[in-house]
Amino acid sequence: MTSKKITRALISVFYKDNLEPIIHLLAKHNVEFVSTGGTQEFIEKLGYAVTPVEKLTTYPSIFGGRVKTLHPAVFGGILFRREDAGDLKQAAEFNINPIDLVIVDLYPFEETVAKGGSEEDIIEKIDIGGISLIRAAAKNFKDVLIVSSRTQYAAVLELLTRKNAATELSDRKLFAAMAFDTTSHYDTAIFSYFNREAQIPSFKSSLQQGQVLRYGENPHQKGVYFGNLESLFSKLNGKELSYNNLVDVDAAVNLVQEFEGEKAFVIIKHTNACGVAIGQSVKEAYLKAFQADTISAFGGVLACNAPVDVAAAEEINKLFFEILIAPDFEPAALELLKSKKNRIILKQNHRLTNSKQFKSLLNGVIEQDVDFKTDSKQDLKVVTKVAPSASEVNALLFASKVCKHTKSNTIILAVDGQMLASGVGQTSRVDALKQAIEKAGAFGFKLEGAVMASDAFFPFPDCVDIAHQNGIKAVIQPGGSIKDQDSIDFCDQHGMSMVFTGFRHFKH
Repeated sequence: MTSKKITRALISVFYKDNLEPIIHLLAKHNVEFVSTGGTQEFIEKLGYAVTPVEKLTTYPSIFGGRVKTLHPAVFGGILFRREDAGDLKQAAEFNINPIDLVIVDLYPFEETVAKGGSEEDIIEKIDIGGISLIRAAAKNFKDVLIVSSRTQYAAVLELLTRKNAATELSDRKLFAAMAFDTTSHYDTAIFSYFNREAQIPSFKSSLQQGQVLRYGENPHQKGVYFGNLESLFSKLNGKELSYNNLVDVDAAVNLVQEFEGEKAFVIIKHTNACGVAIGQSVKEAYLKAFQADTISAFGGVLACNAPVDVAAAEEINKLFFEILIAPDFEPAALELLKSKKNRIILKQNHRLTNSKQFKSLLNGVIEQDVDFKTDSKQDLKVVTKVAPSASEVNALLFASKVCKHTKSNTIILAVDGQMLASGVGQTSRVDALKQAIEKAGAFGFKLEGAVMASDAFFPFPDCVDIAHQNGIKAVIQPGGSIKDQDSIDFCDQHGMSMVFTGFRHFKH
């Protein structure tokens, strides 16, 4: 028979929120309760009799609570096979009674780590008995229902209400799968904590929240987002985010947070910036960013690092765009921007804090540290006879920030606080520069006095030569080519300044 009536339940949980309705339902169906410690007290306060685990094991909770349920009387009741003659004989011989339902959650290990707990506190939050009970009950899903997380309370309450405290094999197998999801995630969190020091070259990542997307990068591809997007953003308007939306949002948020302490606005198209600027107001920053490429901005992803006011919203609202991200919105500005029902408006709740990046590659996964390095004045090494002016230094550092977040090979042309044009994703740095120059001209920018940023070194002086021909006066690059001196000499011969940062910012 696949349908099994629950007659005996082992319940031992850290979190007791929303547990009470389940207890009442089980009691209504005359289910016997077995429990420990605080959960036992909780059930008894509801007016129901409880068999203490200690009565089954004949041992008290020992070693500060580290050992409570690890005993054949408990695990035997969960694991013995109800249709196996040998198991039934041994259960009778050792007076082991069946346990049909296990409700257990795990000590809050991740929460303790996140709160900065001491090592002693963290280690004590490594659950032993609980995770063993979950695995045992999940393994014997043919006979036992396992509830492994408080997030499952509503589902199990609905199930047991509908089926009068009975379950089908398919129900138990589903909850077993969720149980192994719980245990594997928990073990991954513990490993990650220990591996901060151990640095074992083993890749493990676990994200339990998944959102099925309409499709992947293209309509014929399936797509899923794993992660708690709601903790990062509050969606104030618009349709659901697509795969491509999420990729562009990631690019926009990573770029705009480079400009901490300044009012910055970025416009992203296919992960590359088609407009970036800073200003005294959000409106000014937006208009300067939009000016860089008024064509590509159409249907773009917009991000700002300051609250959007009405003045800015009135300008932004003139543009057809997919998404706008900001830390906040004035009420009147939000109402104006919500005039288009499909327009996605996201309030960003906190900065991105991921320290690692990874992606599938070939027959494995490749991982690296996030590029947290932002070039600063302290990094600049003037390698030419002419040094850049204070205004040029500001423009160079601004361009470098944009360059870092643009697909290689890339060239960024800028003035202080405004990107004029970009050449992105080119197989040649010369082609990237020519693309940027052409774009700048197409949108009415004169490059006399502008600066140039490159994500990597110049192997030849051709780029500084082309830059000089178009009026560019200052250059920022990592340096590191065996032919650096050729570019330096050209700059010296033509009155240009150039600085090295010592840091390459490839982006593929």
